[in-house]
This record gives sequence, structure tokens and C-alpha cells, in this order.
Amino acid sequence: MRSIISISDLTKTYASGQHALKNVSLEIREGEIFALLGPNGAGKTTLISIVCGIVTPTSGKVLVDGNDILRDYRATRSKIGLVPQELATDAFETVRATARFSRGLFGCAPNAAHIECVLRDLSLWDRRDDIIMTLSGGMKRRVMIAKALSHEPRILFLDEPTAGVDVELRRDMWALVRRLRDNGVTIILTTHYIDEAEEMADRIGVISQGELIVVEDKVRLMRKLGKKQLTLHLQEAMTAIPAGLRDWKLALNAGGFELEYTFDTSEEQTGIPALLRRLSELGIGFKDLNTRQSSLEEIFVNLVSEREGFRR
Repeated sequence: MRSIISISDLTKTYASGQHALKNVSLEIREGEIFALLGPNGAGKTTLISIVCGIVTPTSGKVLVDGNDILRDYRATRSKIGLVPQELATDAFETVRATARFSRGLFGCAPNAAHIECVLRDLSLWDRRDDIIMTLSGGMKRRVMIAKALSHEPRILFLDEPTAGVDVELRRDMWALVRRLRDNGVTIILTTHYIDEAEEMADRIGVISQGELIVVEDKVRLMRKLGKKQLTLHLQEAMTAIPAGLRDWKLALNAGGFELEYTFDTSEEQTGIPALLRRLSELGIGFKDLNTRQSSLEEIFVNLVSEREGFRR
């Protein structure tokens, strides 16, 4: 799969001396959903703003569908739709009029059918003639997305798109994002809701303190960095872990009634069969067991914490 966005050694240093981005290199594939995760101030919005032509990089190169963002600004920007964090709308315009106007800004001919399709997908068609200032915050967020999609972009940036919106809209947006991906649109998503990235993304990138610390396929990342825990619910409480079980990483919980074993899913031998045999040999019985795998949120927190701890 070819890259539609190619970022090479991108750096951004502000006049204050703050290093917002440090030699970031990234390839985003055509037609994928890429989730960019990071704590506040990590550089997510700066990276998006540079690709969209809003912020000028200090050094480095960015190509959008083969066009340089600085030399071929008009060509690159016409292929990008951006939904920023901030709610910036034409307060006294109607929903339909502002979508039409946004389309015209990119030099696109009027297309009432496309505008209607976008507004219907976002559940805005019934509000098409309403003044934007009369809408709720969630509805205004939908208008921002409609504006970004009005000129039929091939790349869509969603910068915290579900911040402050209700659960129903989040679900609607997830469905919309999947439909856009199915139609060949490349989507770059930044979010504080890790479950969104886990639910939708094909690949995950984690940025911390201006540096891209990991870029990986979501499933592979969770398999590589995730841990699994096997919990055995014992028939009788244990006061201490027997010497015969010291070959395994075990912990006692729930007053000694739960024996927890943490293992690496990437290893061929998990050690579970041998552990169960040893328990039987020692006469330790259990009445139930269950397993649990690390979530993407836990992996993200561990990655960022390790990076920040290393910096200190």
C-alpha cells in the first residue's frame, strides 16, 4: 500500500525556544485510519497544523500525495479536510450555507447532492436551514465535520473530534469514519479517548515531548507490548506463595484467594500448562480461572511514562 503522506525529519522550534517537534519521520498509507496518541503538549496538533499548511516547519519535508506542502500548497490543501479542536463556525449562517461556502473556498463547483449526502450522514439535514448559533455544542461539532468534508477531500484530519460530544454522536462518528475509509479516504485521528483508537485505528502512533516513540500496527502493538494475566480463584486461601512456584511471576490477591500470573503474549511458551501441572502436584486446587489482556490505554500510559522517566 502506497504512502499518501510522507514526513521526513520534521522539526518545529518556536521563537521562545520551545521544541514542539524533533526530527519526526512518518509514512501514512493511503486508505488507512491512523491514530496519533499523546499527552497534552506532546506535539499532535503542531504536526497536524504543519501538514495542513497552517504552521510553517523549522526544517524537514512533508509530501502529500507526492506534492510538497510548501511549494505546492494549493494542490496539497485541496486534498485535505481538517476538523480542528476549536469550534470555529459562522455563527449567523445556516448549516447548509456554511457547508456550501466551505466547498467554494477550495474552488469546487456547487454540488447540492454531495452537500445533502454529507449533512444526512451527520444527521444535520433536518437542521440544514437553522442558524448555527442556535445549535448545541455537539451539533456545532457536526457542522465542523461537514465543512471539512464539503470539498470531497482524500485525506481527513480529525483533531479531538469527539471532545465534549454525547455518546450517540461518538457512535455516529465512528460509523461515518468507517464509511469514509471504505470509500478510500485516509483518516488521521488524534484523541484522548483511547477506546476510539482501539476500536477504529489500523495503525497507532504515539508521540511524547515532540518525538514519535512508536508507530505500529494496532494488533501487532497490543501483541508485542501487551501483557496477559491469568487469575486462578483458589479453593482455599494462601498466606504465601510456595517455594515450588517461584519459577513463575505470581502474586496473591483478594486475601489469598486469588493467584495471579502475568505472562508475555509474544513468547511461544506462556508457562501456563507447566504452572497448572505444578499446582496439581502441590495439591493446590482452584474453582475458576480467567484471563485478561492489557488494553491499548495501559500500553499507551506505560510507553509515555517510560519515556518521561527516561528524560528525567
